[in-house]
Formats: sequence, C-alpha cells, structure tokens
Amino acid sequence: MKIQRIEAIPYSIPYSHPLKFASGEVADAEHVLVRIHCDDGLLGEADAPPRPYTYGETQDSITTIIEKVFAPQLIGLDPFDRGKVHEVMGRTVNNQVAKGAVDISLWDLLGKALGTPVHKLLGGYTDSMRVSHMLGFRPAQELLDEALRFGQEYGITTFKLKVGRRPLGLDIEACHVLRNGLGPEVELYLDANRGWSANEAMEVLRRTEGLGLTMLEEPCDAKEAMSRRRLVEKSPIPIVGDESVPTAGDVSRELLSGGSNAICIKTARSGFTEAQQILGLCTGLGVDVTMGNQIDTQVGSLATVSFGAAHEATTRRAGELSNFLDMSDDLLADPITISAGRISVRDIPGVGAGIDEDKLARYRQN
Repeated sequence: MKIQRIEAIPYSIPYSHPLKFASGEVADAEHVLVRIHCDDGLLGEADAPPRPYTYGETQDSITTIIEKVFAPQLIGLDPFDRGKVHEVMGRTVNNQVAKGAVDISLWDLLGKALGTPVHKLLGGYTDSMRVSHMLGFRPAQELLDEALRFGQEYGITTFKLKVGRRPLGLDIEACHVLRNGLGPEVELYLDANRGWSANEAMEVLRRTEGLGLTMLEEPCDAKEAMSRRRLVEKSPIPIVGDESVPTAGDVSRELLSGGSNAICIKTARSGFTEAQQILGLCTGLGVDVTMGNQIDTQVGSLATVSFGAAHEATTRRAGELSNFLDMSDDLLADPITISAGRISVRDIPGVGAGIDEDKLARYRQN
C-alpha cells in the first residue's frame, strides 16, 4: 500500500449567513479539499479551511504547498508510516492548516484500510458530542433571536459569543441581553479574537460579573505578555488560548508563561496527530481543553467530532460544531444532523465524510 497521488482541490461555497468577528469576516467557504490516493484504490479526504487573517494561509498557499512541496516527497510512502510523513512536512515551517489536512486524510485512509471508524482508532470514548454554536457580530436582539431559534430547532444549550468590538459597550450589552433572554441554564462564553487589550478584557469581565460566563477565549494578542499574564491571574474564569497555540510547542509556551490557563484544540490546524500531542500535554498538566471551530464545513465538523468524541477530556465541554448551518450548501453526501443538541460520529470506516461528487464539480475552482 503506497501513496500514489495527492490532490488539493480549491472550492468555494457561499454562506447564507456570513460570520463577522474581531479579526475578520467569512462570507464564502473558500476551502481546499485534500485527497490522498493509494495504489490499492483507497482514498483519504480532509477539508482545509484557509484563514489568512489568523494563520496567513490562503487557498493558493495551501494548494501550492501540498501539491508542489509535500506531494513529491510523500508519493511512494506507506500511509501507515505517519512518522515519516510528519518528518517530511516538518521540514517546512508553519503551514499548519495544510499539514493538518494531510494528517487527517492519512487517518481517514488508515481507518478505511483497517475497516474501522477513526474515532475508535483515536480512542473511542463515546459516540457523540454536545454542540456549541458561535454567534457573530450582530445587534444584541438579533443574537438573542438566533440563539433562541437554535435552542428550539436543534436543542443547543451552549453558545460562544464573538466579542472584541469597540466601544466595549456593544459586547457588554450583548452579554446581558443573551443572559437575560436565555436564562441561567444556558452556557455562555466569549471569544474576542485578539480584539481587545488585556486591560480592556479586564474591564469587560468586571462589567459582566455575575452573568455566569464560563470562559474568555483569546482576549488580546499573546504578544501582550505581561498584561495577559496579569489578566489570567485576576480572571475568575479560564482564559483560553486559541490563535496563539496552533502547535504543541506554542501550547507549552503559553501555559508556562501564564498567558493562558485553558487551550482550544482545532483539528483543522493540527490534524489528529498533533491534536493528540496537545491533548496529552494539557491532560498531564490538568489544563481544560475545548474543541474549537475554524468555521468548518460539515466535512471539517465531522473530523472535529471524530477526535472530540474519542477522548474523555474533550467531551467535558460542548464542541463548536454547528456553523456549517450558516452555509448555503456543503460537499457532504450524507448531511450532518443535530439531535437534542448533539452530533454523532459516523460508525463506518474512516472519518465518514463521503463527498458528493456532483457538488464538488459544481463548486470547485479549477
């Protein structure tokens, strides 16, 4: 069994409901479908979501690095020799989303070769995850209406509010309106996407005290080291590292420096292999983790569910899994369903993200 060919297929699907946040806005899913073909006919697939405003990767850069740099060195390797594959990719710095998609494609291949669902290969802890939904920049009442609708239609009881706006009052108002409208039983947490300074974040925490917020993610740039460490020391809720911790080494730096005391894991930027390394580091140190969303398609969301459901620590909190609902369409042949606020893993070999070839042909860009 050898790797015969690797494809990086750019495609674009518009969002029916664009998501706005402190570091950018997503109106179209301009992603890359990565496919690894083996000489025995097996195919491994994964979705790569470029986020240039966060990691510097674009559709073009992901396509180029995979097809022009990685593929010539990986063709001919046994896909089970993942250590060799990662050694090859490790020679090129950065490009975490491209590397993550190659890694997930390999795991998908291995699951199919072994006739086993990937979530069982990864750990098989449970068969579903609770869902958290992300709410973007909108007027407070519209945010409440959206949250109430998602609670009623899908049973979702956890929401992440995108914050980081100036003036701070816009976000503070949204926190109060959501809490008053949703009641105390619904979990709310915040993600500022580096939109504030650490001092501004402390002011927001002061003015939202008593609302029962559970986490604050990436409140400011990690380069603001001293003030961020002071924020972590004074905050009554966990300060979650996200954009600042794409690799296991970055996680170590943030935890050791005191810049974060919880970590967001995103399989889209780490693949499954480095995600396991990050999870092991966090569980060994007693640090809480969350499963994050890179505004993923259903293909990417299934990968997150496969990893998150595989481990006990990643099921303690709801995973960010539902923003594909804001897309006008998707590539997945068998669409995801959210029932009673949960998404189930696919009990079939691999990750379970079968692609609708007609839709891929419609939305591909080359």
